[in-house]
Amino acid sequence: MDLTIFIWTVIVYGLAAAASLLLMLSVILYLITNPYPVVERFPEESTFNDAKTKRKLPFPNIAEPSSVHLSVVVPAYNEEERLPPMLDEAIEFLENRVKEQPSYKYEIIVVSDGSRDKTVQVAEGYAEKYGSEKVRCLPLIKNRGKGGAVRLGVESSRGASILFADADGASKFEDLTKLEGALLDLTKSDPLAQPDELSNEVAIVIGSRAHLEKESLATRSVFRNILMYGFHFLVWLFTVKGIKDTQCGFKLFTRRAANICFKSLHVNRWAFDVELLYIAQKLDIPIAEIPVRWTEIEGSKVTPVLSWVQMGCDLGLIWLKYTIGAWKISQKTE
Repeated sequence: MDLTIFIWTVIVYGLAAAASLLLMLSVILYLITNPYPVVERFPEESTFNDAKTKRKLPFPNIAEPSSVHLSVVVPAYNEEERLPPMLDEAIEFLENRVKEQPSYKYEIIVVSDGSRDKTVQVAEGYAEKYGSEKVRCLPLIKNRGKGGAVRLGVESSRGASILFADADGASKFEDLTKLEGALLDLTKSDPLAQPDELSNEVAIVIGSRAHLEKESLATRSVFRNILMYGFHFLVWLFTVKGIKDTQCGFKLFTRRAANICFKSLHVNRWAFDVELLYIAQKLDIPIAEIPVRWTEIEGSKVTPVLSWVQMGCDLGLIWLKYTIGAWKISQKTE
């Protein structure tokens, strides 16, 4: 047999074998995968400590009508040191808003993601100081991952609009006004008006650090930059189109948009933002990306290389499982 023919025969049979294996694995994956997320929530995680009555009271449910203008969900894992400055900044901004507009109501929900330090005590201290109408702590019995923690906080919220913000305070909280302005442009409903005016609108506004990328490149190692660009390429290739920064921890949802997107969220770890935006784009939910200020804060619990690798694996799962229909989106927007 001619050597060239032999080589091409081996290549063709190899590709056929690989395709057959991929097909078999996809069928198995489809059969063993639950198409809709199964959310684990212990009974103890359905209540909060009421600072006034000293009793356990039930958290509300996102399916209920909104009763405050804004819910701020703060996922926190061992954040006893970085959490107070973030809460101080957020509360100062929101309390100033209340002084200007006495009818304005907000809540902050700190979700302690199985923390082993004093994160819960810190959050409960703020609830004691400002009252449980404004600050609540949701202590998770075991670690779920950032996406899982944000989901449970969102499901326990009362806001017509819902912001999730990182506990490290890397984003300037006053940039919320930029996100709210974009939300007004998308929905034509004012986030500062009565909560019921915005609750039924569907839109998402995400903070973006893309404008800071050039100066960030100079401070990171070549290897980390390669990982970052590789991740961005995979996001663009397989999942989310047209968004420059999917990972900034400063995102604002209307209540209905949050309910729709988080109801179908499967990924509990770092790539959950990508899946949320993938779901939103599949449902044609309007999304705006707004530049925000951002400062890297020391004390991160994340190992950069491992987190990029894990997110890359999650991206592959998001693409594959939605492509073969193993994962489904549970609700349409109409």
